[in-house]
Amino acid sequence: MAFVRCLRGIASGAEYAADRPMNLDPLDGRPVEMVLDLERLAAERPGQSWYKPRRKDIWRFGALMALDIDDPVDAAHIIALGEGATPLLDYARHPVARKAGLALAIKEEGKAHAGFGANPTQSFKDRGMAMVVAQARRLGIEKLAVPTQGNAGDSLVHYALAAGLSVVVAMPGDTPAPILGNVAAAAHRHPQQVLLELAGPTIREAGALLKEKYIPQGYFSVATFQEPGWRIEGKKSLGLELAEPAPGSMRWSLPDAVIYPTGGGTGVLGMWKAWQELEALGLIDSRRPRMICVQSDAMPPLVRAFDAGLADTTAQVGKGTLAFGLNVPAGVGHFRVLEIIRASGGAAVAVAESDIAAELHRVWHETHWWISPEGAACLAALPELLERGLLRRDERVIAVNTGSAEKYLPALRHLLD
Repeated sequence: MAFVRCLRGIASGAEYAADRPMNLDPLDGRPVEMVLDLERLAAERPGQSWYKPRRKDIWRFGALMALDIDDPVDAAHIIALGEGATPLLDYARHPVARKAGLALAIKEEGKAHAGFGANPTQSFKDRGMAMVVAQARRLGIEKLAVPTQGNAGDSLVHYALAAGLSVVVAMPGDTPAPILGNVAAAAHRHPQQVLLELAGPTIREAGALLKEKYIPQGYFSVATFQEPGWRIEGKKSLGLELAEPAPGSMRWSLPDAVIYPTGGGTGVLGMWKAWQELEALGLIDSRRPRMICVQSDAMPPLVRAFDAGLADTTAQVGKGTLAFGLNVPAGVGHFRVLEIIRASGGAAVAVAESDIAAELHRVWHETHWWISPEGAACLAALPELLERGLLRRDERVIAVNTGSAEKYLPALRHLLD
């Protein structure tokens, strides 16, 4: 924490003590973020000495993270389980990308690949939850609560058990069976540490249950955006990895576009923050990738708000989606996601459920990659993005696959046969 200067309200700009265990900004009920003293970091860790590319996890970025693995005090709180440092898989042969001349790659957050890091629960949620648990340990917080569509709860349980913390997870009863089973098994094996509550049909109802029943019991909420910027800091590592130098180089650079499956949107804020900090350190310029946020047409709050020119989303009932991580009716941080989309010249787009299923089927049979429905949604958006001029020939485009299809079986098995 040596380089964290304060906490700051994302909307209000109000500053708070870095060690304050707060949730939303008391001034406006919106999220807060952690602010680093980048001038001091540059002075005390010159020449990118904070960067440790030989490490195969998110802590490779050292003091640019909110906890510095090179600092003995910070390192004592970190539970490093291999999260992050995931590969970029060349997918220029994708039929749409090949025809359009796109340099397409998949940021693979699900299945492990030799020579890289590996998210231990096969989900990008591990980046955020590794930071959540480390920060909770730093502040002496021992009881955490999270509402989840599935993967965030599985991830938090994994890290909390490794750290000796207690956690309550609330999730819809129709959460994919392997994810629900992981959390249920942990609750059975460790009943003093893990509690599971079923509430739905979406994450909103799960959050309401925790607020009513468990927060009054002293559990600290680490719901999306409701911890003090911790998950943003963890997800920031994704943006840093998309920018980091090739082996043997020290030149940081960004792709032309990032296609990101967006539920709550923590990753969008994290990536944007990473690039702002790299610019402040003089490592990149002011150019940014176009941020393309993809949702299902069964649950598209960001798309509705973006298309209508609105500043924020409004919760609406949806029929649910195969891409379970996108089943988020609205989010407290969506106002900022919309700001970032517009600032980048990007867009929010919705894809049909049938197109998600078809793309998942096609990718599996062509590559045998365990792409998640959320990752398939990004690829299903390619034709519309090209038609709208949001992607162009010879551009470097990254589509983020946020997890593994393995965690959605048996719901997806018919698409893999």
